[in-house]
Amino acid sequence: MRRCSLTLSSFSLCLHHSSKKPKYFYLSTSSFHPDHDKLPNDSNFPETTFSEIVFTEKPTTERSSRGQFPPSLTQIFQKEKYPTQDHIIEILLNNQHDPKYALGYFLWADKWGGNIKTIDSLCIMLHIFIQSGKLSSAERLLKKSLSGSSSPNASVLVDRLIKTLKICGSDNHRVFDCVLNVFARAGLVGEAVVGFNRMITSGIFPCVKSRNILLTALVRANKIEKAQDLYREMQARGMDCNCSTLDIMMHGSLKKGNLDEAEDYFWDMKGRGLKFDAVLYNTVIQSICKKQDSKRACEFLKEMKDLGFVPSDITYTSVIGACMKQGNMMEALRIKDEMISDGVPLNLVATTSLIKLYCTQGDVNGALVLLSKMTKSGIAPSGVTYAILIEGCCRNRNVEKAYELYKEMKEMGMSPNVFTVNSIIRGFLEKKRWEESFKLFDEAADSGLANIFTYNNLIYWLSTESRVTEARNLWDKMLNKGLIPTVVSYNGLILGHCKQGNMDAASILVTEMSEKGIKPNVITYTSMIDGYFKKGEVDQAFNVHGQMLGLGIVPNDFTFNTIINGLCKAGQTFEASKMLKKFIEEGFIPICMTYNSIIDGFIKEGSMKLALATFHQMHQSGVSPNVVTYTSFIDGYIKNNSINLALEMRNEMRSKGLQLDVAAYNALIDGFCKKRNMQCARELFDELFKVGLTPSSAIYNSLIGGYRNQNNMEEAFELHKHMCEEGIRCDLPTYTTLIDGSLKVGNIVFAAELYTEMLAKGVVPDIITYTVLINGLCHEGQLKNAHNVLDEMNGKNMSPNVLIYNALIAGYFRAGNMQEAFRLHDEMLDRGLEPDEATYDILVNGKFE
Repeated sequence: MRRCSLTLSSFSLCLHHSSKKPKYFYLSTSSFHPDHDKLPNDSNFPETTFSEIVFTEKPTTERSSRGQFPPSLTQIFQKEKYPTQDHIIEILLNNQHDPKYALGYFLWADKWGGNIKTIDSLCIMLHIFIQSGKLSSAERLLKKSLSGSSSPNASVLVDRLIKTLKICGSDNHRVFDCVLNVFARAGLVGEAVVGFNRMITSGIFPCVKSRNILLTALVRANKIEKAQDLYREMQARGMDCNCSTLDIMMHGSLKKGNLDEAEDYFWDMKGRGLKFDAVLYNTVIQSICKKQDSKRACEFLKEMKDLGFVPSDITYTSVIGACMKQGNMMEALRIKDEMISDGVPLNLVATTSLIKLYCTQGDVNGALVLLSKMTKSGIAPSGVTYAILIEGCCRNRNVEKAYELYKEMKEMGMSPNVFTVNSIIRGFLEKKRWEESFKLFDEAADSGLANIFTYNNLIYWLSTESRVTEARNLWDKMLNKGLIPTVVSYNGLILGHCKQGNMDAASILVTEMSEKGIKPNVITYTSMIDGYFKKGEVDQAFNVHGQMLGLGIVPNDFTFNTIINGLCKAGQTFEASKMLKKFIEEGFIPICMTYNSIIDGFIKEGSMKLALATFHQMHQSGVSPNVVTYTSFIDGYIKNNSINLALEMRNEMRSKGLQLDVAAYNALIDGFCKKRNMQCARELFDELFKVGLTPSSAIYNSLIGGYRNQNNMEEAFELHKHMCEEGIRCDLPTYTTLIDGSLKVGNIVFAAELYTEMLAKGVVPDIITYTVLINGLCHEGQLKNAHNVLDEMNGKNMSPNVLIYNALIAGYFRAGNMQEAFRLHDEMLDRGLEPDEATYDILVNGKFE
């Protein structure tokens, strides 16, 4: 008998170098620990665990450093060099009461058993573990056996377990739970199902826990229909189910998107009187939330809490999300407060959902407050949270805060997506903050983030501002980046050319679109129609309209309104009103803007009666007039010197709850200023501030002109000062009126200062400004300065008018310099200017006014 001189501590190392493997099972001591708990100590096996009882060759009877083997097993090992299957089973059956020793022999026999098939010995060893209450040890032993190349199939294993169960004289069926658990958890769900079917046909029913493990494995493997078949089989055979079973089946239905089926499981089990647990309620509520039935979700949430269960944070989040999707903000906030009061902290998903709800409702401030609370509570916002807030701020026209959040997001190491960047760029563009929008665009373009939509936004906005050259440069840059223009890209550039009246360039782009297989749409043709109307080419506009119809492109409301507005602007308002009737017959429903175009057109043509008739037609069509409608009438009545009728319109407007806008105030103030009723004009000006409006440059100009006409330049200068303080731009009419007033009151120094200030601000004088300057200087006897202004005009290739020559001729005539006066007369004739009656009154009759 050969002896082994190795100690127990060396056995594991020797095992790694052993090349001999048994046919069915190879159990490595380095990875197999059937039980972490030690069996009762034996005097010959102090502190020895199962994993140490493995041999790399036949054992020695010599005492090792870790202890000595029991004589009984040692004698057996020494006696049998190659034990038979019957002998192995005999030894295992004789040692059922001592699983520790039985395992030692089993491992030795498996290692040295040669070609002996050991499936029966494995089954007996599993029974031994089960009988001794070592289910986890049995599971680990079986799991290790399945990792071999010749692992037993489930059907055979179940049959052999049934046979050996009788041999062992046991009636403990927990070994079958062990088989089901191990096969299912090892991912061998098909084998697990086969084994399960073999068990139940043999009258063996695994426990509900094991059945649930099998159902879970099937659901996770997306074999949901198989799980449902198995569930029905269990029900048909009277196997009891618990909440976990129901929860598994509901998750399976939810996984395949069948919400109704998931709920059917719930009601079926509720009808059977099953008492639900918190897990099941959480699943049910989340299922209902996916159906977006927030009312029922809240009812189940209340039922769950009434039973003493605390909903999970995911459940609360689901209910909040369902309420949010149905626009029930108050209920969502109530659930949020309830969640916090139950001690369930707000998670990232719930907080982000509430932030989205605030933004959807337009309450961006509430969303920002929630963000602050979120960060203070230790919840770090995600990229989605920031994206929602940025979008909300942009929609609320608070692009400054949006950009602040964008920078904060980047500082936290998050990369904004292109949609977020595009939102901020659009926000800057809407506020005409070109520098910031292009800076952000350059960052996006350099990083490769900018997409076709980014370019389209900028091209469109540049085109609306008639900055077509810049739009075209951006277009070229877009092409160089390899981006393919869309119909939206072309429409943006076509719009720019149409606004500039460059219809040839616009037409070339339309042709280019067709050549590249991009079909022009209704917006393309409507832009072209609008461009031709603005250029006064009405016939060409209708030719494009005809082409559009010929291609089968159906006009939309934008097209109809463009044609009506274009005819009105072209002075063909009556034709526009006839065209409106035709469009209505074709199904067009006019809106307030439609009627406003016709009303404004008639008013500008001096046809107040037709404007009022259209106004009544508008009422009969059920369209309510807006501020623009009344402003047109107010402006029309004022221009017709019917200030009282204008005020009546103002009163009617207020009676309908409409607030005057800046344009309406401008019309009224201008009317009173022209009537020299500065008191009423000033009252309206003060009222404008009280209602929260900011006066425009036109309003200031009307008031300054009114005070100038009354020679009250102190008030005019005070208004100019107020403009500068408020940051309201002084335009050419502002400076021209102030310079004229200053010269009329003899304040030449201030007039010169104003003129210098005007030039410094880049405001270019026109013929009216030069006329005012020369006339005022001549009246003050400043003939040399007046002549210098004339030279300045000549230097700018700007031709003086008759009024300028009359002022100069009168000035020199008044100064007694007849020679210069007549020379100027001759110069005037040489320029092709026709002297008027005032010229001859000065030269012949000496009338200087």
